[in-house]
Amino acid sequence: MLETIEIDARDAAGTVIWLHGLGADGNDFEPVAAMLDLANPVRFVFPHAPTRAVTINGGMEMRAWYDVDPRAPLSGTADIETSASQVEELVEAEEARGIPRDRVVLAGFSQGGVIALHLGLRSTARFAGIMALSTYVHDHEHIGEEVSFASIDVPILMAHGQMDPMIPIARAITSRESLTSLGYDVDWRVYGMGHQVCPEEIADISAWLDARFG
Repeated sequence: MLETIEIDARDAAGTVIWLHGLGADGNDFEPVAAMLDLANPVRFVFPHAPTRAVTINGGMEMRAWYDVDPRAPLSGTADIETSASQVEELVEAEEARGIPRDRVVLAGFSQGGVIALHLGLRSTARFAGIMALSTYVHDHEHIGEEVSFASIDVPILMAHGQMDPMIPIARAITSRESLTSLGYDVDWRVYGMGHQVCPEEIADISAWLDARFG
């Protein structure tokens, strides 16, 4: 099972499993949990991605949910499926703790958001929500062939920076349109930032999570 950092909460209303981006680790978003000031106690799980060679970074080994090869955009598919299965194990561990899947939010930034969307849209039981930050849908042209009926009403928050140099906002917009064309209700937020998070976004995340766990 993936190594994790966990912030427990007494009488937690649910769990947020929050996946970091390329080259980061579970520590990346741990400080954000304290900034959210949520109305109800929530448990947080911050997994560390495995270490693997990343083509776009010259084959350097780093924590990554999947390989990125700009010459073959779908080359990371097998890695994505493996990572989603590993995160599924964390979800099942939460269920074993007594927190049902419909009280679990999958959250992810950049690569982590790709995994959150991949797992959440295919799950045969509905999650409390999917929070997709500065990210995109992998292989959006074929997503309609794989989504589950159970996920069709899952709340989705997609947030992106207008000046993101790593994942252009156009790619996120295309992903959003792919989801809305399938009937998903996507809460779309745009901020005047790059590939990062900002205080306004954190406030919006807090309100969105409060709605999921209220």
